[in-house]
Amino acid sequence: MSKYLDIRPAKTPDINAINDIYNHYVINSICTFQTEPETVESRTAWFEAHGERYPVFVAEIDGEVVGWASLSKYHPGSSAWHTVEDSVYIRHDMTGKGIGKVLLMNLILEARCLGYHSIMAGIASDQIASLKLHEDFGFMEAGHLREIGYKLDRWIDVKLLQLLL
Repeated sequence: MSKYLDIRPAKTPDINAINDIYNHYVINSICTFQTEPETVESRTAWFEAHGERYPVFVAEIDGEVVGWASLSKYHPGSSAWHTVEDSVYIRHDMTGKGIGKVLLMNLILEARCLGYHSIMAGIASDQIASLKLHEDFGFMEAGHLREIGYKLDRWIDVKLLQLLL
């Protein structure tokens, strides 16, 4: 059995895998503030709203989706069109294998190709692996929001990181 990692644009049949990966973190982690699992219908609407300007990618090993990443609109104001926010989620049993690194590198390259000026990341301050991943690619801390979320019986700080392209 090969263990070849493939990064490709997400397709409609990937929605269930994307949603399953995300919902694991909704239930078990503070890396997302969402507290109720995402429905397939709302994930489908999210996927359809992304399009060419806000791409979604999946990481596959032997045809199985093991992670996903996306660029999303950062702010609804029209003058912020040049800034996007990234999301990177790895299937919980596949973390620590470098999949996030490949996905984030792909997002950065795609953001440059699309002409964006900066990428923002909002990361819970105790998510050390996610913070390090972004810092390894040159993201710099742009802010620290204290106790802005409450989940799993604790207050959550968020660090804002930014990469100028």
